[in-house]
Amino acid sequence: MMKTEILQIANHTFSLTATENNLMQLLAEKINELIVNDFNKLISILYRADINEKKLNKILAENKNEDAGKLIALLYIERHIQKIKSRAENKTDLKDFEEEERW
Repeated sequence: MMKTEILQIANHTFSLTATENNLMQLLAEKINELIVNDFNKLISILYRADINEKKLNKILAENKNEDAGKLIALLYIERHIQKIKSRAENKTDLKDFEEEERW
């Protein structure tokens, strides 16, 4: 379920038609394309995904010889995994509440 949800989010956000097998490659390519052609759009996407700016800058600085698109893609996927896990952990079952306490 988690892989499918991340795949759907990435495909929608970056206008991809990736599969589980090629998600990382296509996501890294698209991010590199945005770095060159539409950096503001990339910044907006990363902001909406709530990517930690300090963590991103640190990883990019520590890995200057690595593919920036791949590093950013890893952070993007990692962040969405965190969000999915958090939602699952904090999901409230309405059965646990009395009828009067439900919205």
